[in-house]
Amino acid sequence: MGADKGKKAKVSEGEGEGEENEHIDGDLVLSIEKLQEIQDELEKVNEEASDKVLEVEQKYNEIRRPVYVRRNDIIKAIPDFWLTAFLSHPLLGDLLTEEDQKIFKHMVSLDVEDCKDLKSGYSIMLNFSENPYFENKTLTKTYSFTDEGTTTVKATPINWKEGMNIANGSTEHEKKGKKRPLVEQSFFVWFSETQDDDQGDSVQDEQIAEIIKEDLWPNPLKYFNNEADEEELEGEEGEEGSEGEDEGEEEEEEEEE
Repeated sequence: MGADKGKKAKVSEGEGEGEENEHIDGDLVLSIEKLQEIQDELEKVNEEASDKVLEVEQKYNEIRRPVYVRRNDIIKAIPDFWLTAFLSHPLLGDLLTEEDQKIFKHMVSLDVEDCKDLKSGYSIMLNFSENPYFENKTLTKTYSFTDEGTTTVKATPINWKEGMNIANGSTEHEKKGKKRPLVEQSFFVWFSETQDDDQGDSVQDEQIAEIIKEDLWPNPLKYFNNEADEEELEGEEGEEGSEGEDEGEEEEEEEEE
């Protein structure tokens, strides 16, 4: 009889624990459901905020447009402005071959224009004077984005003049300290590529375009004047100075000891 009572006690304890676990699980599920509702509400607020930000950005894009036009008019009077700005840029400068640099001497303006719906994409336009390389007056590369996250890239086909198509192959030259010649791809190969040309390089392709759009285009004068390099140098000198001070303080402490 005593053994039966012990078994019943253990069974009742097990049932109690089961009910308690079910209660805890039920509370946890309710808490997670409530948390999900809060997150959904936050997502709606974030979407509304993004829409408002885009509206404001679009409004100021329209205000900036005539200012950019005036800026381009002034730049046209400065020899080799865009060539100098590109070459001074820490990332874009490496994209120009020697032949590209000769072509850039004929570039009169660069323009970046967003679509009316900013989320839809943008275009980069290079405008040229009469030159011995190609017939085009304007080369355009356009990036179009969809809500599904896909990107479409379209580019103006370059009408090269006879014997001047530097994009047909790569130029080779030997740099100091390098035994093997380095093969360079023309900037105009990149600019004329569409998304279907090389799917593997699509990410890098868009990164280059973003640098032009978000970094070079807003303030090309900074790179034309080499201000970016000066800021970097000042930062490095400041770091070296602080390191020297730290070392001096350590030496003084050691002498006192």
